[in-house]
Amino acid sequence: MAKILDGKKLARAIKTDVKKQVKTLNSIGVDVGLALLLVGANPASVQYFQATIRTCKKVRITAYEFRLPLTVSVNEILNAVHSINEDERIHGLLILMPLPSHINARRVINAVSPEKDVDGLGAISVGRLAADESTFQLFASSPEIVKQHSHFMHSIWSFLPCTPFGVMRLLEHHKVSLKGKHAAVIGKSLAVGKPLATMLLAKEATVSICHRETSNLSHYTQHADILCTATGKAGLIRGSMVKKGSVIVDIGISIAKNGSITGDVDFESVSKQASMITPVPGGVGPVTIAMLLENTVRSAQRNELFKSPLMI
Repeated sequence: MAKILDGKKLARAIKTDVKKQVKTLNSIGVDVGLALLLVGANPASVQYFQATIRTCKKVRITAYEFRLPLTVSVNEILNAVHSINEDERIHGLLILMPLPSHINARRVINAVSPEKDVDGLGAISVGRLAADESTFQLFASSPEIVKQHSHFMHSIWSFLPCTPFGVMRLLEHHKVSLKGKHAAVIGKSLAVGKPLATMLLAKEATVSICHRETSNLSHYTQHADILCTATGKAGLIRGSMVKKGSVIVDIGISIAKNGSITGDVDFESVSKQASMITPVPGGVGPVTIAMLLENTVRSAQRNELFKSPLMI
């Protein structure tokens, strides 16, 4: 039976550190603020919205709630985003996805100020990740590598996307070696698949990206040392599709009619083949929220740093 990649334990450790940093900021008069913008009432989005607010309270980050109806216009959303950008009480903005089909999501996301793009999905953040200008954050435990990339100081406002960054932190926490390994990523979204593939490449894995048009998906999954799936299609990955001893990271979320949450992986059959596997829920999800809060605190710290006369 596979070892469980417990995201809850890692998330607790990250949140404990975040709470300490928030307390330090509070001591100098800084109240850390995170805005959450929810349009409509998508069940998965509402669940993430509520879970994030609960976690904010635990670490003493002030959550600012912005709820807009499904019929909202793009101008109304942009007005809300611009208002948040100008609000000095708020250090980060999370826009819950998906947005309604009549809204250009990229236009909205790109309207978020880079210094408040704590979800790391704006064009500037994504571009800096693709250009290897912000991947040094993946090597925080290796000071020599951080020093080597110190010439990228212009990316000081850049944040890595929370979900894939959380996956990388989870793999690192469980000492999963990536260098030279074959990693397969199922899903090519800008929120998870693409940035996760870039991060795995930065760690010197060999990466295959699969998607709905990929022929013979099993060919890639059966040869993967590390398999990461983020499609939201319940039961997509079965035990016969994975390599013996592989590491399985299930990022997909599906909510059944009875309210239960499942991932992309058929846990029962795949756990018999894998050496390590994430549960759903309790795997990547808790770490994603923890990374969002960590990025928010970093934003608040950098904001105070740039207020210093020494930075002029």
